Amino acid sequence: MMKKQSKSPSRSPRLPALVLSHPDHERLAGLATAALDRIPDVAEELLAELDRARLVAPSRVPATAVQMGSKVTYEAGGNARTVTLVYPEDADIAAARVSVMTPIGAALIGLSEGQSICWTARDGRRHELKVIQVQPPQGKALA
Repeated sequence: MMKKQSKSPSRSPRLPALVLSHPDHERLAGLATAALDRIPDVAEELLAELDRARLVAPSRVPATAVQMGSKVTYEAGGNARTVTLVYPEDADIAAARVSVMTPIGAALIGLSEGQSICWTARDGRRHELKVIQVQPPQGKALA
C-alpha cells in the first residue's frame, strides 16, 4: 500500500519566523481587531502574523527585524523599494510611509533581513517580497 504524502501539491512555502516586541504586538492586535469590520482581509492577515510572532522585550528585538517605525528596503517583482512602516495615522505614500494596516505593511511586520514572504494585494494577486535591509526606528536604541 502506498503512503499518502502529507504535503499539499500547491507547495506552500514555509512561513518565515517573526519577532515583535510586546508593546508593538499589543497595539497592533488592538488595531487589527478594531479594523475587522472595515478591512477584514488586512486585519485577518495581520492577526495571523501576530499569532505566529515570537514576542520579546523591546530591547531584545534584533536590529535587523522590521518593527513599527523601521525603515525597510525590500525587493518585489525585481524592484527594490525603501519604506518606513508606520501606524495608519502616520501613513503618507508620497513620503514612503506605509501603514501596517495595508497588505504590504502586514506582510513586512516582524520579518528580518534576508527573509521572504508571499502576500496578497488588494486586487487579489499574490506577490513575493524579500527584505534586503532594515534600519531600526529613530530613537530606539537596540542591543
